Amino acid sequence: MKRHLRLKFFFIVAVILICIYGIIGLPKSKAELVENWNNNIRLGLDLRGGTYLVVQVQQQDAFNAQAGGDAERLKDAMRKANVQFSDVSAEDAKTMEEATNVAISIKGVPATQAGTLRGILSEQFAQWLPTAVNATDYRLTMRPSEALKMWQSVLTQTKNTLDRKVNALGLAEATVQQRRADRDSELLVQLPGVDDTARVKQILQTAAVLEQYEVKSGPFPSRDAALAQTGGILPPGTKLIGQSQANSSGGEGGVYVVARTPILRGTDIRNARPEQGQMGGSWETAFVLSQDAAKKFSAFTGSHIGDRIAIVLDGKVLLAPSIKGQISDNGVIEGMGSQQAASDLALNLNSGSLPAGVKYEQENTVGPSLGADSIKEGFLAGIAGVLAVIVAMLVYYKRSGINATLALILNAIILIACLSYFGAVLTLPGIAGIILTIGMAVDSNVLIFERIREELRAGKAIIPAVDIGFNKAFLTIVDTHITTIVSCAILFLFGSGPVKGFAVTLVIGLMANVFTAVFVSKVIFDWELSRPKPVTALSI
Repeated sequence: MKRHLRLKFFFIVAVILICIYGIIGLPKSKAELVENWNNNIRLGLDLRGGTYLVVQVQQQDAFNAQAGGDAERLKDAMRKANVQFSDVSAEDAKTMEEATNVAISIKGVPATQAGTLRGILSEQFAQWLPTAVNATDYRLTMRPSEALKMWQSVLTQTKNTLDRKVNALGLAEATVQQRRADRDSELLVQLPGVDDTARVKQILQTAAVLEQYEVKSGPFPSRDAALAQTGGILPPGTKLIGQSQANSSGGEGGVYVVARTPILRGTDIRNARPEQGQMGGSWETAFVLSQDAAKKFSAFTGSHIGDRIAIVLDGKVLLAPSIKGQISDNGVIEGMGSQQAASDLALNLNSGSLPAGVKYEQENTVGPSLGADSIKEGFLAGIAGVLAVIVAMLVYYKRSGINATLALILNAIILIACLSYFGAVLTLPGIAGIILTIGMAVDSNVLIFERIREELRAGKAIIPAVDIGFNKAFLTIVDTHITTIVSCAILFLFGSGPVKGFAVTLVIGLMANVFTAVFVSKVIFDWELSRPKPVTALSI
């Protein structure tokens, strides 16, 4: 064998070994081989079974929160500018359809200060469009362009947060994507291999908004009791927050009077993790604050030793411990009960809070038996197609058909190995892409063989005919493959999950086909033609 052929041969063998290692690793037993195969070849929901959820993002929550926050900011800005008013309040949206109709109502502004108010609005609240109701009252509505931008931002942030949560659960093949463009508040969450979704749904639905407030007084048995202690009117700069668990009597939980502005928010947390408490069997969630938040928290706790601080999760008080000493960048949420509860809270804090609530509109479970049937039928269809192609090639091209068959097998090995190395998820449409790749791989070999036949009929010698046939077919093969890859790229960019799976497998198969049909097949021909015994006729 000539030196250049020997180098090409070793290169092909190296590619084969790398592919096989990516698929099955280095198994020491049959059981380990099966385990490596299952771990490396990730199956999608339609093959593996599992659950998919249709989640509707409650956009009105985010719009109401934005309007409420801007109303408080507007009050502060008007006070600093000495603009008189009787009331500034947000008009909340009750349903998702009304989300973009949220408004801020301003009442009791003297006509002489209207210009000052409009200056504040144009400089600090440009996203709101002011409309005069009468000489002293105004109504602010969100500009349509800003409302559309916020709508999409909430949807994107929710999608990213849910994606972080499901991946933090160890569901590497789980996907979160927008369901369809005409109902752009819905997200489709696919959870392969998950049959019991109760815990997953709880984690996804938890907003995990963690805040810490200074406790002014409490706990009181009810809201009325809390108001009674303050003469029916809350002190300025305070509000009421209830406990997250019912009291021992089974009625309403305790109520605390806390400062209106939180000391810390969930965004101040840099990291969170579950830890076992000092008492045997108890669990807690430890958290680490960001640098700026640590400075602020250290100053507060240092000057409030002996006072209580309320740790609030999703608007409910988890616990209200006393400050025993100055705390800088580390804190602990005690009394989580079980390890799973501590882990779930840490997961939610690390993933970030949802900008709006979510509502589960649909839940469907695909049993593993359906996935097994899909795999079996897809496998049988692929085997049947490959066998039919191999028989046709051997009958029509005789010994040269063996060349095409070897290239076809190597193409499949490379494709599966790439899916393993890239961590791609194999779905039923992906299997369809593999089968289509087989057809295109054969088409490339047929094109090359027919080109060689044309040169032989024209009276060319065998070796020049093979060289010219491969050279002429190469540009055509590359051209057809590039146009198909461009089409697949469009499918991947704008298609849904199943369509993307089809596009991925087809692109990988096409790229592998250029290598096998052109390079590997040519090496096999060159090896056969380089043998000491001259080849007088080519079986093609």
